[in-house]
Amino acid sequence: PAAQKLALTGTPVENRLSELWAILDAVNPGMLGSLERFRNTFSSPIERNGDAEVAARLRRLTRPFVLRRTKADKRLLPDLPDKIEQIAYARLTREQATLYQQVVDQLLDDADTTEGMQRRGLVLSAIMRLKQICNHPAHALKDGSRLAGRSGKLERFDELITDLLDRDERALVFTQFREMGDLIVRHVDEQFRVRVPFLHGGTSRQRRDAMIDGFQDLTAPPILVVSLQAGGTGLNLTAASQVIHYDRWWNPAVEDQATDRAWRIGQTRTVNVHKLVCEGTVEEKIAAVIEDKKALAQQVVGGGEGEGWISELSTDELRRLVTLEADS
Repeated sequence: PAAQKLALTGTPVENRLSELWAILDAVNPGMLGSLERFRNTFSSPIERNGDAEVAARLRRLTRPFVLRRTKADKRLLPDLPDKIEQIAYARLTREQATLYQQVVDQLLDDADTTEGMQRRGLVLSAIMRLKQICNHPAHALKDGSRLAGRSGKLERFDELITDLLDRDERALVFTQFREMGDLIVRHVDEQFRVRVPFLHGGTSRQRRDAMIDGFQDLTAPPILVVSLQAGGTGLNLTAASQVIHYDRWWNPAVEDQATDRAWRIGQTRTVNVHKLVCEGTVEEKIAAVIEDKKALAQQVVGGGEGEGWISELSTDELRRLVTLEADS
């Protein structure tokens, strides 16, 4: 029964534009019509067809009701240092490429002979396995085998770690996979003789606080591995000036929330963000698609896209997405 309603959110569009409809419909019912009408008029043309004209029209409609401020606005936080984001490209090893191609061949065969929920599940499962292969063969095979010399991405990771250790900087390393986090901890111990902590969803509150305090007061090792979901919110880790996303989360809003554990009030140095991507693979192609979608969402209000759309691709579209480029 309030006379005035106000909604506050850090991610007005996290997965789909219907979230923006839900927020505005809560504070100003009927403003954008029914959900079905909104989907037909705005969501489908923007999300599926990339219609910039419709996106601009939606922004014109919502702009009077949305006040948006980000940390990138120097007028709000003039003392906050810059954030520099870059893609750190890696090449697959021969072993990775062989495993990758096997999964692609099986996926394209199965995609032509299944449909509905079974096909969607099959596609998402295969995409997840391709991401694991890009990370490391031992991650995909789950066989506890040796780590060194088998993953182009891990070699690129070593270059970044060597550089930051030489410069006496501290780093957050994010991964969406608990298993990959364990492998990174093991590898850094074997390769650099540094036993780094791993903060994940199963970490106890007491242990979690000890990890954060040790990292912040410089008494713990200079590298902290964090699962993306556990590190998405509620952490202040400004001792880090380097952020490494070992694998890409295909929702930029979640990824940005993780990066912002270091890039926040209290940070005194430029934050360098490195996003590891294997060239010529599904990682590189989806990263490009997401950047396009992110730019389009930015025209509306500023947000990101999830990965559910992948399962709806035709077999030909899927083939273009997952096929390994010849020079990779």
